[in-house]
Amino acid sequence: MKAIGYKKNLPIEDVNSLQDIELNTPKATGRDILVKIKAISVNPADYKVRAGMPVEGDDWKVIGWDATGIVKEVGEDVSLFKVGDEVWYAGDFTRQGSYAQYQVVDERIVGKKPSSLSFPEAAALPLTSLTAYEMLFDRLQVSKDDASKSILVIGAAGGVGSILVQLAKKLTKLNIIGTASREETTAWLKDLGADSVINHRNKLSEEFEKYNLAAPDYIVSLNATEQHADEIAKLIKPQGRFGFIDDPKTFNVMPFKAKAVSTHIEFMFTRSMFQTEDMIEQHNILNEVSGLIDNGTIKTTLGENFGIINAENLRKAHAFLETGKAKGKIVLEGF
Repeated sequence: MKAIGYKKNLPIEDVNSLQDIELNTPKATGRDILVKIKAISVNPADYKVRAGMPVEGDDWKVIGWDATGIVKEVGEDVSLFKVGDEVWYAGDFTRQGSYAQYQVVDERIVGKKPSSLSFPEAAALPLTSLTAYEMLFDRLQVSKDDASKSILVIGAAGGVGSILVQLAKKLTKLNIIGTASREETTAWLKDLGADSVINHRNKLSEEFEKYNLAAPDYIVSLNATEQHADEIAKLIKPQGRFGFIDDPKTFNVMPFKAKAVSTHIEFMFTRSMFQTEDMIEQHNILNEVSGLIDNGTIKTTLGENFGIINAENLRKAHAFLETGKAKGKIVLEGF
Protein backbone atom coordinates (compact mmCIF):
# COMPACT_ATOMS: atom_id res chain seq x y z
CA MET A 1 0.00 0.00 0.00
CA LYS A 2 1.01 3.62 -0.46
CA ALA A 3 1.93 5.57 2.66
CA ILE A 4 3.79 8.68 3.76
CA GLY A 5 6.38 8.35 6.48
CA TYR A 6 9.68 9.49 7.95
CA LYS A 7 12.80 8.00 9.50
CA LYS A 8 14.47 11.14 10.84
CA ASN A 9 13.12 14.20 12.62
CA LEU A 10 13.70 16.94 10.07
CA PRO A 11 12.40 20.47 9.42
CA ILE A 12 9.45 20.48 7.05
CA GLU A 13 11.49 22.31 4.39
CA ASP A 14 13.58 19.15 3.96
CA VAL A 15 12.07 16.83 1.31
CA ASN A 16 12.98 13.85 3.49
CA SER A 17 10.87 15.11 6.41
CA LEU A 18 7.90 13.25 4.88
CA GLN A 19 8.41 10.74 2.08
CA ASP A 20 6.22 8.66 -0.25
CA ILE A 21 6.78 4.98 0.62
CA GLU A 22 5.34 1.50 0.08
CA LEU A 23 4.38 -0.72 3.04
CA ASN A 24 2.61 -4.05 3.47
CA THR A 25 -1.13 -3.74 3.99
CA PRO A 26 -1.93 -4.61 7.64
CA LYS A 27 -4.44 -7.29 8.70
CA ALA A 28 -7.37 -6.85 11.09
CA THR A 29 -7.43 -9.14 14.13
CA GLY A 30 -9.20 -9.09 17.50
CA ARG A 31 -11.21 -5.87 17.92
CA ASP A 32 -9.39 -4.12 15.07
CA ILE A 33 -10.98 -3.08 11.80
CA LEU A 34 -9.07 -2.46 8.56
CA VAL A 35 -10.10 0.83 6.98
CA LYS A 36 -9.50 1.92 3.39
CA ILE A 37 -8.76 5.60 3.92
CA LYS A 38 -10.63 8.12 1.81
CA ALA A 39 -9.62 11.41 3.46
CA ILE A 40 -7.48 12.72 6.31
CA SER A 41 -6.84 15.99 8.11
CA VAL A 42 -3.71 17.37 9.75
CA ASN A 43 -3.34 18.53 13.34
CA PRO A 44 -0.63 20.20 15.45
CA ALA A 45 0.07 16.73 16.88
CA ASP A 46 1.23 15.70 13.41
CA TYR A 47 4.04 18.21 13.08
CA LYS A 48 5.02 17.94 16.75
CA VAL A 49 5.53 14.18 16.38
CA ARG A 50 7.22 14.49 12.98
CA ALA A 51 9.70 17.01 14.36
CA GLY A 52 10.26 15.50 17.78
CA MET A 53 9.51 11.75 18.03
CA PRO A 54 12.48 9.56 16.97
CA VAL A 55 11.92 6.34 15.04
CA GLU A 56 13.18 3.12 16.59
CA GLY A 57 15.41 0.96 14.39
CA ASP A 58 15.10 1.18 10.62
CA ASP A 59 11.29 1.24 10.47
CA TRP A 60 9.22 3.97 8.85
CA LYS A 61 7.03 6.06 11.13
CA VAL A 62 3.58 6.78 9.68
CA ILE A 63 1.72 9.55 11.48
CA GLY A 64 -1.74 11.11 11.13
CA TRP A 65 -4.67 11.12 13.55
CA ASP A 66 -7.80 11.98 11.63
CA ALA A 67 -9.37 9.79 8.98
CA THR A 68 -12.53 8.81 7.20
CA GLY A 69 -12.90 5.68 5.16
CA ILE A 70 -14.64 2.38 4.47
CA VAL A 71 -14.29 -0.83 6.50
CA LYS A 72 -12.60 -3.48 4.33
CA GLU A 73 -11.97 -6.18 6.95
CA VAL A 74 -12.92 -6.90 10.56
CA GLY A 75 -11.18 -8.84 13.31
CA GLU A 76 -12.74 -11.92 14.86
CA ASP A 77 -13.94 -10.04 17.96
CA VAL A 78 -15.45 -7.01 16.21
CA SER A 79 -19.12 -6.34 16.99
CA LEU A 80 -19.66 -2.65 16.25
CA PHE A 81 -18.92 -2.57 12.49
CA LYS A 82 -19.14 -4.65 9.35
CA VAL A 83 -17.40 -4.58 5.99
CA GLY A 84 -18.67 -1.67 3.89
CA ASP A 85 -19.45 0.69 6.80
CA GLU A 86 -18.35 4.31 6.39
CA VAL A 87 -16.39 5.35 9.48
CA TRP A 88 -14.41 8.17 11.04
CA TYR A 89 -11.88 8.23 13.87
CA ALA A 90 -8.77 9.89 15.32
CA GLY A 91 -6.77 6.75 15.98
CA ASP A 92 -4.19 5.73 18.55
CA PHE A 93 -0.98 7.61 19.36
CA THR A 94 0.93 4.34 19.87
CA ARG A 95 0.17 2.83 16.44
CA GLN A 96 0.85 3.65 12.80
CA GLY A 97 -1.24 6.59 11.63
CA SER A 98 -3.58 7.59 8.85
CA TYR A 99 -1.09 8.82 6.21
CA ALA A 100 -1.67 5.53 4.37
CA GLN A 101 -4.10 3.79 2.02
CA TYR A 102 -5.10 1.33 4.76
CA GLN A 103 -5.04 1.49 8.55
CA VAL A 104 -5.98 -0.85 11.38
CA VAL A 105 -7.77 0.74 14.33
CA ASP A 106 -9.59 -0.55 17.41
CA GLU A 107 -13.36 -0.43 16.87
CA ARG A 108 -13.89 1.14 20.30
CA ILE A 109 -12.41 4.46 19.15
CA VAL A 110 -14.23 4.53 15.80
CA GLY A 111 -17.62 6.06 14.99
CA LYS A 112 -20.13 6.05 12.18
CA LYS A 113 -19.25 8.77 9.66
CA PRO A 114 -21.90 11.53 9.30
CA SER A 115 -23.95 10.59 6.23
CA SER A 116 -24.57 14.23 5.35
CA LEU A 117 -20.86 15.02 4.90
CA SER A 118 -18.39 14.03 2.22
CA PHE A 119 -15.32 12.07 3.30
CA PRO A 120 -13.05 15.18 3.36
CA GLU A 121 -15.67 17.30 5.15
CA ALA A 122 -15.95 14.64 7.85
CA ALA A 123 -12.18 14.11 8.09
CA ALA A 124 -11.84 17.60 9.57
CA LEU A 125 -13.65 16.62 12.74
CA PRO A 126 -12.77 13.44 14.70
CA LEU A 127 -9.72 14.48 16.75
CA THR A 128 -10.96 17.99 17.42
CA SER A 129 -14.48 16.80 18.26
CA LEU A 130 -13.20 14.25 20.75
CA THR A 131 -10.81 16.77 22.31
CA ALA A 132 -13.47 19.47 22.60
CA TYR A 133 -16.19 17.13 23.89
CA GLU A 134 -13.91 15.49 26.47
CA MET A 135 -12.66 18.89 27.63
CA LEU A 136 -16.16 20.30 28.12
CA PHE A 137 -17.94 17.33 29.61
CA ASP A 138 -15.32 14.87 30.96
CA ARG A 139 -12.68 17.28 32.27
CA LEU A 140 -14.48 20.55 33.12
CA GLN A 141 -17.81 18.75 33.70
CA VAL A 142 -19.77 21.67 32.28
CA SER A 143 -23.47 21.64 33.11
CA LYS A 144 -25.62 21.59 29.98
CA ASP A 145 -28.51 23.43 31.66
CA ASP A 146 -26.89 26.20 33.74
CA ALA A 147 -27.37 29.54 31.97
CA SER A 148 -25.61 31.55 34.68
CA LYS A 149 -22.04 30.61 33.72
CA SER A 150 -19.56 31.71 31.05
CA ILE A 151 -16.53 30.18 29.34
CA LEU A 152 -13.44 31.83 27.86
CA VAL A 153 -11.83 29.90 24.98
CA ILE A 154 -8.30 31.06 24.21
CA GLY A 155 -7.23 30.38 20.62
CA ALA A 156 -10.79 29.60 19.65
CA ALA A 157 -10.51 29.92 15.85
CA GLY A 158 -8.35 26.84 15.32
CA GLY A 159 -9.46 23.27 14.80
CA VAL A 160 -10.36 22.37 18.39
CA GLY A 161 -11.75 25.81 19.16
CA SER A 162 -13.97 25.80 16.09
CA ILE A 163 -15.79 22.68 17.23
CA LEU A 164 -15.64 23.48 20.96
CA VAL A 165 -17.44 26.79 20.40
CA GLN A 166 -20.15 24.99 18.43
CA LEU A 167 -20.59 22.23 21.01
CA ALA A 168 -20.75 24.77 23.83
CA LYS A 169 -23.28 26.87 21.91
CA LYS A 170 -25.54 23.98 20.92
CA LEU A 171 -25.27 21.65 23.92
CA THR A 172 -24.98 24.11 26.82
CA LYS A 173 -26.38 27.46 27.93
CA LEU A 174 -22.95 28.98 28.56
CA ASN A 175 -22.07 32.53 27.55
CA ILE A 176 -19.14 31.96 25.19
CA ILE A 177 -16.17 34.31 24.91
CA GLY A 178 -13.61 33.39 22.24
CA THR A 179 -10.25 34.91 21.43
CA ALA A 180 -8.88 35.73 17.98
CA SER A 181 -6.56 38.35 16.54
CA ARG A 182 -7.64 38.85 12.92
CA GLU A 183 -10.83 40.13 11.31
CA GLU A 184 -11.46 36.89 9.43
CA THR A 185 -11.03 34.67 12.50
CA THR A 186 -13.18 37.02 14.59
CA ALA A 187 -15.95 36.78 11.99
CA TRP A 188 -15.49 32.98 11.85
CA LEU A 189 -16.01 32.66 15.61
CA LYS A 190 -19.10 34.85 15.64
CA ASP A 191 -20.54 32.73 12.84
CA LEU A 192 -19.87 29.59 14.89
CA GLY A 193 -21.75 30.99 17.88
CA ALA A 194 -19.35 32.93 20.10
CA ASP A 195 -21.24 35.60 22.07
CA SER A 196 -18.14 37.79 22.35
CA VAL A 197 -14.71 37.77 20.68
CA ILE A 198 -11.67 39.47 22.22
CA ASN A 199 -8.10 39.92 20.98
CA HIS A 200 -5.53 37.61 22.57
CA ARG A 201 -2.68 39.81 21.36
CA ASN A 202 -3.69 42.23 24.10
CA LYS A 203 -3.83 41.52 27.82
CA LEU A 204 -6.91 39.42 28.37
CA SER A 205 -7.84 41.29 31.55
CA GLU A 206 -7.77 44.58 29.65
CA GLU A 207 -9.98 43.11 26.94
CA PHE A 208 -12.46 41.92 29.57
CA GLU A 209 -12.52 45.39 31.10
CA LYS A 210 -12.85 47.03 27.68
CA TYR A 211 -15.95 44.97 26.83
CA ASN A 212 -17.32 44.92 30.39
CA LEU A 213 -17.22 41.11 30.61
CA ALA A 214 -17.77 39.23 33.86
CA ALA A 215 -15.16 36.82 35.25
CA PRO A 216 -15.50 33.47 33.46
CA ASP A 217 -16.41 30.32 35.39
CA TYR A 218 -14.46 28.19 32.92
CA ILE A 219 -11.35 28.94 30.88
CA VAL A 220 -10.02 26.68 28.14
CA SER A 221 -6.57 27.41 26.72
CA LEU A 222 -5.90 25.79 23.35
CA ASN A 223 -2.51 27.37 22.68
CA ALA A 224 0.05 29.76 24.23
CA THR A 225 -0.97 28.67 27.75
CA GLU A 226 2.41 29.64 29.19
CA GLN A 227 2.08 33.13 27.69
CA HIS A 228 -1.42 33.69 29.13
CA ALA A 229 -1.04 31.89 32.49
CA ASP A 230 -0.89 35.02 34.67
CA GLU A 231 -3.87 36.58 32.91
CA ILE A 232 -5.86 33.36 33.25
CA ALA A 233 -5.21 33.27 37.00
CA LYS A 234 -6.21 36.92 37.29
CA LEU A 235 -9.42 36.54 35.27
CA ILE A 236 -10.95 33.24 36.31
CA LYS A 237 -13.76 33.26 38.84
CA PRO A 238 -13.03 31.87 42.31
CA GLN A 239 -13.66 28.11 42.37
CA GLY A 240 -13.59 28.14 38.60
CA ARG A 241 -12.27 25.36 36.36
CA PHE A 242 -9.35 25.74 33.96
CA GLY A 243 -8.33 23.30 31.21
CA PHE A 244 -5.58 23.26 28.60
CA ILE A 245 -4.45 21.01 25.76
CA ASP A 246 -1.09 22.39 24.65
CA ASP A 247 2.43 21.74 25.96
CA PRO A 248 3.72 24.59 28.13
CA LYS A 249 7.37 24.10 29.10
CA THR A 250 6.46 25.09 32.65
CA PHE A 251 3.15 25.63 34.38
CA ASN A 252 2.88 27.03 37.88
CA VAL A 253 -0.39 26.14 39.61
CA MET A 254 0.28 28.27 42.68
CA PRO A 255 -1.37 31.46 41.30
CA PHE A 256 -4.61 29.44 41.21
CA LYS A 257 -4.46 28.32 44.83
CA ALA A 258 -6.10 31.36 46.46
CA LYS A 259 -9.11 31.00 44.17
CA ALA A 260 -9.25 27.20 44.61
CA VAL A 261 -9.29 26.81 40.82
CA SER A 262 -9.23 23.22 39.57
CA THR A 263 -6.84 22.54 36.69
CA HIS A 264 -7.48 19.95 34.00
CA ILE A 265 -5.39 18.55 31.16
CA GLU A 266 -7.15 17.08 28.12
CA PHE A 267 -5.25 14.53 26.01
CA MET A 268 -7.48 12.79 23.52
CA PHE A 269 -5.17 9.78 23.16
CA THR A 270 -5.26 8.78 26.84
CA ARG A 271 -8.13 6.30 26.52
CA SER A 272 -6.55 4.36 23.64
CA MET A 273 -2.95 4.61 24.91
CA PHE A 274 -3.85 3.07 28.26
CA GLN A 275 -6.78 0.88 27.11
CA THR A 276 -8.93 2.48 29.80
CA GLU A 277 -12.11 0.78 30.98
CA ASP A 278 -14.18 3.53 29.36
CA MET A 279 -12.30 3.45 26.03
CA ILE A 280 -15.56 2.84 24.17
CA GLU A 281 -16.71 6.34 25.17
CA GLN A 282 -14.84 7.65 22.13
CA HIS A 283 -17.03 5.45 19.93
CA ASN A 284 -20.08 6.90 21.70
CA ILE A 285 -18.87 10.52 21.42
CA LEU A 286 -18.12 10.19 17.70
CA ASN A 287 -21.57 8.71 17.09
CA GLU A 288 -23.19 11.53 19.07
CA VAL A 289 -21.28 14.18 17.11
CA SER A 290 -22.17 12.39 13.87
CA GLY A 291 -25.84 12.69 14.80
CA LEU A 292 -25.44 16.37 15.68
CA ILE A 293 -23.96 16.99 12.24
CA ASP A 294 -26.61 15.01 10.39
CA ASN A 295 -29.45 16.87 12.14
CA GLY A 296 -27.86 20.24 11.36
CA THR A 297 -26.87 21.14 14.93
CA ILE A 298 -23.18 21.62 14.14
CA LYS A 299 -21.17 21.91 10.92
CA THR A 300 -17.80 20.84 9.59
CA THR A 301 -14.81 22.98 10.46
CA LEU A 302 -13.04 22.28 7.17
CA GLY A 303 -10.81 25.22 6.27
CA GLU A 304 -8.83 24.21 3.18
CA ASN A 305 -8.40 21.11 0.98
CA PHE A 306 -4.74 20.57 0.06
CA GLY A 307 -5.43 17.92 -2.61
CA ILE A 308 -4.44 14.26 -2.81
CA ILE A 309 -2.66 12.45 0.01
CA ASN A 310 1.05 12.46 -0.84
CA ALA A 311 4.30 13.63 0.73
CA GLU A 312 4.50 16.89 -1.19
CA ASN A 313 1.02 18.03 -0.22
CA LEU A 314 1.46 16.91 3.38
CA ARG A 315 4.70 18.88 3.65
CA LYS A 316 2.80 21.94 2.42
CA ALA A 317 0.03 21.29 4.96
CA HIS A 318 2.52 20.91 7.82
CA ALA A 319 4.34 24.09 6.81
CA PHE A 320 1.09 26.08 6.76
CA LEU A 321 -0.09 24.62 10.05
CA GLU A 322 3.23 25.54 11.67
CA THR A 323 2.62 29.22 10.85
CA GLY A 324 -0.29 29.21 13.32
CA LYS A 325 -2.50 31.02 10.81
CA ALA A 326 -4.81 28.16 9.85
CA LYS A 327 -8.55 28.81 10.12
CA GLY A 328 -10.45 25.59 10.67
CA LYS A 329 -8.91 22.31 9.48
CA ILE A 330 -6.69 21.32 6.55
CA VAL A 331 -7.79 18.14 4.76
CA LEU A 332 -6.45 15.92 1.99
CA GLU A 333 -8.27 13.20 0.07
CA GLY A 334 -7.52 10.16 -2.07
CA PHE A 335 -4.33 8.60 -3.37
